[in-house]
Amino acid sequence: MATAAAAAKRKRKSKSVLKRVRQTARRTAINRAGKSHLRTQVKRFRQALVAGNLAQARELLQPTLTLLDRSIRKKILHPNTAARTKSRLVLRYNSLAKQGSAAPAAR
Repeated sequence: MATAAAAAKRKRKSKSVLKRVRQTARRTAINRAGKSHLRTQVKRFRQALVAGNLAQARELLQPTLTLLDRSIRKKILHPNTAARTKSRLVLRYNSLAKQGSAAPAAR
């Protein structure tokens, strides 16, 4: 077993393989940063919803949806994943907005 691993290490790699490794490493780093930014934005929006802060949620809704759309274009997220996330976020926002508008009328 040790000889097979040593032979694999010594094996010459083609230029194209090395280039693909470099490209993959670069793309992985870019995608990871994009996903992290997206997750942070979605988290902020959800925290505003949980806190019941409708004004802050309204401010964060459009940038969050835009970021989800951008992540589709950059192929960071699958289109269906982004669509599902957008749908759930908007549903939560609308339910909070409906509760918020109904509460003052009840008083």
